[in-house]
Amino acid sequence: MPSSAQLAELLDPATTALLTVECQQGVVGEDSALPELACEARESGALDNVARLVAAAHAASVQVLHAVAERRPDGRGAGRNARLFRAAERLPVLQLSGTRAVRVAPPIEVAEEDLVVRRLHGLSPIAGTDVDPLLRNLGCRTLIVTGVSANVAIPNAVFDAVNLGYTAVVPADAIAGVPADYTPVMIRNTLSLVATVTATEDVLGAWKGAR
Repeated sequence: MPSSAQLAELLDPATTALLTVECQQGVVGEDSALPELACEARESGALDNVARLVAAAHAASVQVLHAVAERRPDGRGAGRNARLFRAAERLPVLQLSGTRAVRVAPPIEVAEEDLVVRRLHGLSPIAGTDVDPLLRNLGCRTLIVTGVSANVAIPNAVFDAVNLGYTAVVPADAIAGVPADYTPVMIRNTLSLVATVTATEDVLGAWKGAR
């Protein structure tokens, strides 16, 4: 774990962005297609912590990006080359473009200056999307990754960020996956090897002096 001074330097608002991953109604909301994941995101406090981080980012002038996964009603362009994709087609709630399911879920507040990046294919919120060029144009060097799920999209985002040259930061209490005991194991044995693992309170503390 970095010291408070090191974390504050790493999270300089001028060069840091906060990414929320699939924190949308159809994933973590009350009418989720994945109720077990939605329950874990809420009961663990992860979703509330994402909302706190987003609010603090707004106050500290840190750029916020919301990565949303969706599909066209006709499924055009969506992948079928993985079991996960095929299973998603049969879920009772589909992440259809333009529907409530793909809106960012409460209690997260989307500000006018936030960027919402939508994808129709793949597993990653970064690879094959506009996230990387947007971050580069913004002068971002550190990317804070939050949201769901610790099973698939979060590791994808962290690996992609590191491979693209960003420093990845993961507040461990602002991500969630299933089962509940999988997330800390994955953080300890995988994400900690490539990202700076911290906590929501530490990120909030680093930004207090920047306001």
